[in-house]
Amino acid sequence: MFRDHHSLSTKLVSVVQHNDQHGSSVPPIYQSTTFKVGSLEDGASQEYDYTRSGNPTRTVVQHQLAKLYGVDGSQALAVSSGMTALDMILRSLVLNNNGSGVPTIIAGDDLYGGTQRLLTHLASRNHARILHTDTTNYEEFVKLFQRQSRVACVLLESPTNPLLKVADLPRLTKFIKAENPECVVAIDNTMMSGLLCNPLQFQCDVVYESATKYLNGHHDIMAGVIIARTAKIAEDIYFIINSTGCGLSPLDSWLLVRGLKTLGVRMYQQQHNAMVLGHWLENSCGFRKRAPGDLTLTRYVGLESHPQFELHKSFNGGPGAVLSFETGSFEHSRRLVSSPKLKIWSVTVSFGCVNSLISMPCKMSHAAIDPAVRAQREFPEDLIRLCCGIESIADLQADLLEAMVDADIIELRDEGKTICNKLNGNEAPNTLGQGELPNIYEEFFGQNGIKRHLLATSRAKL
Repeated sequence: MFRDHHSLSTKLVSVVQHNDQHGSSVPPIYQSTTFKVGSLEDGASQEYDYTRSGNPTRTVVQHQLAKLYGVDGSQALAVSSGMTALDMILRSLVLNNNGSGVPTIIAGDDLYGGTQRLLTHLASRNHARILHTDTTNYEEFVKLFQRQSRVACVLLESPTNPLLKVADLPRLTKFIKAENPECVVAIDNTMMSGLLCNPLQFQCDVVYESATKYLNGHHDIMAGVIIARTAKIAEDIYFIINSTGCGLSPLDSWLLVRGLKTLGVRMYQQQHNAMVLGHWLENSCGFRKRAPGDLTLTRYVGLESHPQFELHKSFNGGPGAVLSFETGSFEHSRRLVSSPKLKIWSVTVSFGCVNSLISMPCKMSHAAIDPAVRAQREFPEDLIRLCCGIESIADLQADLLEAMVDADIIELRDEGKTICNKLNGNEAPNTLGQGELPNIYEEFFGQNGIKRHLLATSRAKL
């Protein structure tokens, strides 16, 4: 039986929207500001005239993004950054658009620092009334929403960054639309990407991502993407994009097309590494609950110890590749992230890159959030965020372990076979390297290899 549709990974590799006169297999870059008009009469109907309004290379990437979310190409828009994407959404759909004074926006209490900064700016100038709540607490969200006379927009993230809290997006969206169909539901899907989650399937109005992260995957461009549920929403947002001139440049559009082709294989390897690393941190390194009521020190939605593990699985195709953990000591966390022993993990903000990144959010990506606000939201100051790349997991573990020893967090015993956590006393076998992907010959021809499995299955059928 032939398959009647292709997987997302296959669709993203296949780029068929370009029409090159030379038959190039890769879309060319139209690095041109303007496009010639055949005649004054035909100019008005010409597809492209000025790159601010549209460019063939940007059209190609927007069609690729539309495949990712299962919509028409006209409903995908590419802009200069993820924050620009949010700005365009708020300007076109929310601010000064409801005819009833200052709009009310409800947002989560664990937000990307840049999102928090933009919302604080809007509130300080009375452009919007911003209410923060724990969107992972459904009952509290409902109470807050129903206490308002009118909510113009709800801004959601799941899982949150970097506390990895899970909001029940399908349930929240269903409630919001039942209460007020006009309320704009906007979802930041950067942590999952369209490959693992498609919020349009549960009727949110608009999804956006920082394409700087997983979609591009190489941290060599700044880009944002907006996916609208309807053509009308896309038109309203496009008007502001065209007016302000923040559409993605031709070169960055071309690089984003290239990055999207490998999204599937990158995301698989990154999630594999994150899963192995999360279990290793929790079980071998001792960053876990030690008694009933203790906090889970390793935060990752791919771990069964995560309180919302099953909820996340219910509407996502994977756990992503961002995790965080707490050492229990701000100073030791600072020493770890600052350790000169880190050779593979790069100390930098952002995530989603092919190389692995480590950071201390309270000093870096979330430093823009007032310390008093972080304390109110129970944001751990000692939190370390890990963003897994595609390197060998054994190398990533060894590199991090050396830095933890240097920071006086971990002591190795029995010639490295046992890990002792000096901060909490946990002692456990060191499983470093046990999650390494097998050699391709071993995977295919080994005792439990794919070929043996296929042969056994076919013989059983005979």
